[in-house]
Amino acid sequence: MSPRKIELLAPAKDLKCGIAAIEHGADAVYIGSPEFSARTAASNNLSDIEKLVGHAHQFGARVYVALNTVLNDQELERAVQLCHQLYTLGVDALIVQDMGLLESALPPLSLHASTQVNNRTVEKVDFLEKVGFEQVVLARELSLNKIREIHAATRVSLEFFVHGSLCVSYSGQCYISEVMTGRSANKGECAQFCRHSFTLRDGRGKNVEKDRYLLSLKDLDLSAHLNSLIQAGISSFKIEGRLKDENYVKNVTASYRMALDAIIDGDDELERLSSGRCSFIFLPDSRRSFNRGKTEYFLYDKRNNPGAIDSPKSIGSRVGKVLRADTRSLVLDGDTVIENGDGLCYFNQEKKLVGVRVNRVEQGRIYPKDAAVIPVGTEVYRNHDSGFNKELARSHSCRLITLCIVLNETKNGLELTVSDEDGYASSIAIQVEKTVAKKTGAVMAMAAKQLRKSGGTIFRVDDVQVNVDPQSFYHAALLNDLRRKGLDNHLQERFSRYHQEKTSVQVNDYPWPSKELTYQDNITNQKAEKFYLRHGVPSNDRRCLVAKDVEGCALMTTKYCIKAQLEACPRMNDTQRHLVEPLTLVDNTGEYELGFDCSVCEMTVRRSKK
Repeated sequence: MSPRKIELLAPAKDLKCGIAAIEHGADAVYIGSPEFSARTAASNNLSDIEKLVGHAHQFGARVYVALNTVLNDQELERAVQLCHQLYTLGVDALIVQDMGLLESALPPLSLHASTQVNNRTVEKVDFLEKVGFEQVVLARELSLNKIREIHAATRVSLEFFVHGSLCVSYSGQCYISEVMTGRSANKGECAQFCRHSFTLRDGRGKNVEKDRYLLSLKDLDLSAHLNSLIQAGISSFKIEGRLKDENYVKNVTASYRMALDAIIDGDDELERLSSGRCSFIFLPDSRRSFNRGKTEYFLYDKRNNPGAIDSPKSIGSRVGKVLRADTRSLVLDGDTVIENGDGLCYFNQEKKLVGVRVNRVEQGRIYPKDAAVIPVGTEVYRNHDSGFNKELARSHSCRLITLCIVLNETKNGLELTVSDEDGYASSIAIQVEKTVAKKTGAVMAMAAKQLRKSGGTIFRVDDVQVNVDPQSFYHAALLNDLRRKGLDNHLQERFSRYHQEKTSVQVNDYPWPSKELTYQDNITNQKAEKFYLRHGVPSNDRRCLVAKDVEGCALMTTKYCIKAQLEACPRMNDTQRHLVEPLTLVDNTGEYELGFDCSVCEMTVRRSKK
């Protein structure tokens, strides 16, 4: 049995970020298409996508294009045309949400079911496999046990988010932005209501929490649980961040590359999906990039408090506690080196995040740009690491493919054979007149030295064998030119060996796991309706399929529970308080009533009827 391939999947806001992800160890990257991406602020033109495909395929890495919004009938036609263009460019898969695409004339491209499809049950994943999806992005809310259950019942490749920002609602099930502002999250236009400040009002009309970010979550970090996820059945490990910058992509990708390599290198039944090894000039540490504090979400504990309710902003990593402070300076405990230009932050007595820019540091004393007295004992975090960001900015071309080069003399000249870590081999020959060396054997060392050079390429020469007559002489310039041509020829050989996987939608009538359609199925075009009809679900009144037309619709459906976050869940052993229901969230956009289904640990947010 061949080893199981493990994929590290990194985000790409643009071409530059995509190249950075590949160079820092990603086996695949996902990038937004020119249209119809769930991150409208991270769309990309076809020319840049083509360039990214070329860069990735050198390493045997893949490029997945996110085309994961719902589509109206006119948009669907354009989306199908776009799919064909992307196929021609050589992309490896499309990440999609709208089932209308499966009723269309798509090219033979691999399809991945976006997390927007709300993939959290065995029945759903089994259905998606049966209709032709090659990979399914599981809901972030799943427990390790549920992942095991899905893996045991299906054969499709399972993808899971392991790092980055979290949506409080089940993906694809958030309608608050669409209903309240006309900006649909399922069209890539989310207004981020979950990062708003709210007041929580209880059933007596009393404000029990005021101006807190009660729907804002910490950032996911499952770096300590990668082996458990592999054993549970995850093959693709996804980093969130198509709106994050290049330094974030470099650092977080490198962090997970190192962690996964440590697991893969110790297990003969696992292997990396792509080629090339990375060496970094910095020490990867995901805590030093954007984060709101880390959470394991619901991987193990279905009742926990993953909320970042004091601030939706990045707090970075803890650097110490204030030992001494005055209006001009402060001293922290610990041994973390703080540099000029660093950004520090702390929570004041009102639980508000306050930022401090470091102007200079002298003998361990920190002088902020603006005067402020930070109370002794305050925990301080660094959310802008100036020195580390400079290291990241200098990091590039850190991924190389190992080669062996053999130089042989032929009857008419020289032949250079190149073989790499994947077992690919190529040869190039030149005609050259042999001359006699002044010093016997000198050519051996000189040739080995020239042929070991590989600067400016994606290759690292690990071994050189020189099989020539010790009496021969060849100019260094000739050998350098032969090496350059040989490496270029080998790169073309690698490109020719890379094959875009082809697949097709499975046209069948395998039953959809539900007997009715609702607005939560996100049906916005006639072909999507036809798809569900073919799979056994009768058509509904169109008004039932649009959230804003359904009175009392759930604007959000979440696994996250405000009562659990505030330690007021009656099913938690350490419950600290009791909240009188019904509970209402209030902000400047209106009032929202909370509902709780404790049997499945779910919360809904609905527009208040008042």
